[in-house]
Amino acid sequence: MKLKQRVVVLCAVLLLLGLAKIFLLDGGEGSAASRRDLRAFRKMEAGLSLSRGARLTHTLQSPWEIASQWVGPREVYPEETPELAAVLTSLSTARIERADVGYKGTQLKALLVLDGGQKVVFKPKRYNRDYVVEGEPYAGYDRHNAEVAAFHLDRILGFRRAPLVVGRYVNLRTEIKPVATEQLLSTFLMQSNNTCFYGKCYYCRESEPACAEGEIMEGSLTLWLPDVWPLQKHRHPWGRTYREGKLARWEYDESYCEAVKKMSPYDAGPRLLDVIDTAIFDYLIGNADRHHYESFQDDGGASMLILLDNAKSFGNAALDERSILAPLYQCCMVRVSTWNRLNLLRGGALSSSMRQAMAFDTIQPVLAEPHLAALDRRLSGVIATVKQCIEAQGPDNTLIEDRMNLPHP
Repeated sequence: MKLKQRVVVLCAVLLLLGLAKIFLLDGGEGSAASRRDLRAFRKMEAGLSLSRGARLTHTLQSPWEIASQWVGPREVYPEETPELAAVLTSLSTARIERADVGYKGTQLKALLVLDGGQKVVFKPKRYNRDYVVEGEPYAGYDRHNAEVAAFHLDRILGFRRAPLVVGRYVNLRTEIKPVATEQLLSTFLMQSNNTCFYGKCYYCRESEPACAEGEIMEGSLTLWLPDVWPLQKHRHPWGRTYREGKLARWEYDESYCEAVKKMSPYDAGPRLLDVIDTAIFDYLIGNADRHHYESFQDDGGASMLILLDNAKSFGNAALDERSILAPLYQCCMVRVSTWNRLNLLRGGALSSSMRQAMAFDTIQPVLAEPHLAALDRRLSGVIATVKQCIEAQGPDNTLIEDRMNLPHP
């Protein structure tokens, strides 16, 4: 065979391989990666519906001990969690032993201790489900229901990097005030026969309390991560300046990702791909407020980016804030497993899965219908963005095989 013919054949083979990779990773089932990811997707689907009122019957361990044992360097809970419904039920029903002001931050929250010594973060209801938060994409108070919805989206995407969250109704008079610290009690007040509190935080004001309906307050409870896994805070490389007229470098420098790739911990290991996963997650939920993020301490860049504090989400279903996707469209790379999962959730499967998952929760409906429709619409936008990257630089440079599994200690 002549040299010219060999070159033509080689080019044809490479083209076919590239097309095959795109096909197999675009909903097909032929590659090993696709088959593995499809099996993981089916497991997720099978475990999506949770039984209300589930209890632990086969172990002497507390639900808090079980949840603590789930945590590892790359996951907050494992792929298969038959006890998840029971742990979440305990979160939504366990007796409150102590109540205090929340840990440091900008938004109102309370720190509760449940029966058995388990710490949780309580975020109170601020808005009705159909309320539209206008203005900047990071505007408004925290949305408690967003924390619940984000946890279930984390399950559906297969990331498993968000702490466990449930919705809960609490009686401020009988459950909170008798066990509250003086610091928290001093922030309670009454408005139109409704019990309210404003707590202690950067933006907390007596003039802007969160109020119950009478004595019953709706909120979310987030399970505190085990103390044996201390957190380390990092400035997000794609964080905003929050200053009018001042842009962050990524907002005007389209080659910014190349600079990030030279910085630790993004120059090696899984962290940059975690940031891109998180950008996809945040775009789906409409969270433009991830200015910092947490990982586990002394991880050398190997631990996951933990999906904490997702309450600045689901504020405006009509707003698709594309700048949230900057890590994706500037770096033009994404995990193969993430790409496969996104494709499996097309055609309304994402919103359907969210409805199914959130039906378990005490405060359901967790999201108004426009927000569920927005999830499907934004998913289409993410997939289109990845396809543009594939067309521009090929699948091998865009779809990255990275399945880093670190053993539990």
